[in-house]
Amino acid sequence: MFENLTDKLQAVFRRLGRRGILREADVDQVLREIRLALLEADVHYKVVKDFIGRVRERAIGAEITKSLSPAQMVIKIVHEELIKTLGEPGRLELKGSVPYVVMLVGLQGSGKTTTVAKLARYLKHSGHLPLMVAGDTYRPAAIRQLEVLGRQLDLPVHSEGQQVLPPKICANGVREARRRGYDVVVLDTAGRLQIDDEMMAELEAVKRATKPVETLLVADAMTGQEAVNIAAGFHERLGLTGLILTKVDGDARGGAAISMRAVTGVPIKFLGTGEKTDALEVFHPDRLASRILGMGDVLTLIERAEAAFDEEQAERLERKLLEASFDLEDFLEQLRQVRKMGPLSQILDLVPGMGKLVRDVSPEITDRQFKHVEAIILSMTPEERRNPRIINGSRRKRIARGSGTTVQEVNALLKQFRQMQRMMKQLGTGKGGLRGLMRMFG
Repeated sequence: MFENLTDKLQAVFRRLGRRGILREADVDQVLREIRLALLEADVHYKVVKDFIGRVRERAIGAEITKSLSPAQMVIKIVHEELIKTLGEPGRLELKGSVPYVVMLVGLQGSGKTTTVAKLARYLKHSGHLPLMVAGDTYRPAAIRQLEVLGRQLDLPVHSEGQQVLPPKICANGVREARRRGYDVVVLDTAGRLQIDDEMMAELEAVKRATKPVETLLVADAMTGQEAVNIAAGFHERLGLTGLILTKVDGDARGGAAISMRAVTGVPIKFLGTGEKTDALEVFHPDRLASRILGMGDVLTLIERAEAAFDEEQAERLERKLLEASFDLEDFLEQLRQVRKMGPLSQILDLVPGMGKLVRDVSPEITDRQFKHVEAIILSMTPEERRNPRIINGSRRKRIARGSGTTVQEVNALLKQFRQMQRMMKQLGTGKGGLRGLMRMFG
């Protein structure tokens, strides 16, 4: 969602990099462009004013050192001040008596019920035993939705239908968790299209009945600057302990994420990066600041890879690479593992400089190519996948028809695969070879 802001800031820094000496007038011109880029990205005007003031004070002071070029120093200052604006990383504070109650609140349509399931899944993978409570009795599909998600994730859901009042359902859910030995209770609560007294009074009653250790607002990043006002309204009545920003994979302008911590004083704890139940990231201000400035986010990339890749499969692949027996079935397996990490366009945004390079060609080209490659390989027989050399002209036509692609695309894939095989063979048998490379990278 920071695509436009990232592109504009990078353009500013590129122009700045062409200057050997940085004068005060140059700094002011750069800061005017940064101010405009932030305001266009929907960052709160007070946050922009404070941010620009801090950057200017440092940029025209004694911090322009000889160790870096002036442009690099300005980028460093902007990066550090952006981290400061985003705030300290917020973490779930699960302390006190078990079960720990985590209460999720928010307006209708913010993705609250799905986020309950995402958070419960995250807690399960962190070693906890969570129980989800269906406390939204106003939206008929909410209870059913949570029960379906619970079955998909093999997680328990406490529900009592639509006739019982939410404070009682939630209190009963906490008692049920205590009786059955669950250590965390995640409460789904009702939302409205906008903040009103009736909703807030009910949420206050739920909070009194369950005494949550965390009260988290689920805010839709697509609502832009209004998300900041919503957060302030909920915080005033409920005393929020954190925020979960959803739909950050969409085309929102990103200003809400930068503004919310500074305006409300409440830390962002998680980011919802997609619709699937595993699309929930712990919020790291430094990593987000790097993404905004186009520096990538290698740590998040590594974490995604560790979660997606099966260790046993990786070891088997390593053996096949060393023996130069890597075939199209192995390639398809690895393709699917990579796709588990999320949309390829999202993954490439985590690699420094790669996101912009791909967007300059086509914003959807990588994910579309992935699907085409998978379709081509699936249209081959098992024998053809294991031994692509037998694929002659007639077989190529059949594979193209079966995959909905062209013979040229089939030829291109086979050519690229042969080149990769040759490279793997050279690495595996050459001096030092693949083993040397693997030792080098640990």
